[in-house]
Amino acid sequence: MEEVFSKVKKEVGKIIVGHQEIIDGVVRGILANGHVLIEGVPGIAKTLLIRALAVAVGCEFSRIQFTVDLLPSDILGLTTYTPGKGFSTVKGPIFANFIIADEINRAPSKTQSALLEAMQERQVTIGKRTFPLPKPFFVMANNNPLESSGTYPLPEAQIDRFLFKLKMMYTSLDDEKIILDQNITIYEFEDFKINKVVNASIINKMQEKTRNVKASDKLKDYIIKLVAATRNPDKYGIKLGKYIEWGGSPRAGISLFIGAKADAFMHGKEFATPQNVKNVAKDALRHRIILNYLGQAEKIRTDDIVQEILDKVETY
Repeated sequence: MEEVFSKVKKEVGKIIVGHQEIIDGVVRGILANGHVLIEGVPGIAKTLLIRALAVAVGCEFSRIQFTVDLLPSDILGLTTYTPGKGFSTVKGPIFANFIIADEINRAPSKTQSALLEAMQERQVTIGKRTFPLPKPFFVMANNNPLESSGTYPLPEAQIDRFLFKLKMMYTSLDDEKIILDQNITIYEFEDFKINKVVNASIINKMQEKTRNVKASDKLKDYIIKLVAATRNPDKYGIKLGKYIEWGGSPRAGISLFIGAKADAFMHGKEFATPQNVKNVAKDALRHRIILNYLGQAEKIRTDDIVQEILDKVETY
């Protein structure tokens, strides 16, 4: 299976320079049958990454540009009436394998919440009918952390639906030099000749194998302790715990559990270890730890809190 991921990364690497950790995070999300939220400044190839990945894995791709006037029906679809033919359903762009929710924080909560049923239950309700979504189904949302004008905070219930939150930072200076010669402004997307190396059926099988990766009871206990440390930091001696308003939900433990399995599967292992948990801990927890006013005022990073938890919670 490592060869499959190497091929996928090679194809994506034709157009995406650097960002290997982000690519790994997105692939883990796909294997775990979860969804990924990417946060990063404009122009660092967030949208381009998922577009390239969709081509490499041979899946249908759909992009939804979130704006303030976007309606739920623009995402899900609607029921229409045609004289002489009666009622019919027009399916929206949500009916695809890979969905980009571009600048998701530009739409109000009502529109953002249209994704909740799709992300959690892999189905959508249009009128009185419920439709299953294609498999695999993967949502990659991105938001711009710099702007506040014309943006809306993501509802906590929706943020919690994302398996991982990835932070996409600037590339190195050497990589930026390569980008000057190799970028989507100068060239067309098709010029990079990204090849399909797998297909939807293979992705579904790999997701099933990921679920079957073994995890011991001791590993489960370790995951539970990590999540418990976000809720009761004093018990575990977490100094930065004074900045936590709310810790991780049960879904946080689920994300660590399936995320660790995905990381193990990526590396050709049949069982997950504490190191696999640590590899995905920040991606799985950074958006599930809610800071109090003091933490927000002092600009505490949830990544630092997660790191302290990893340092102080003992493995087995």
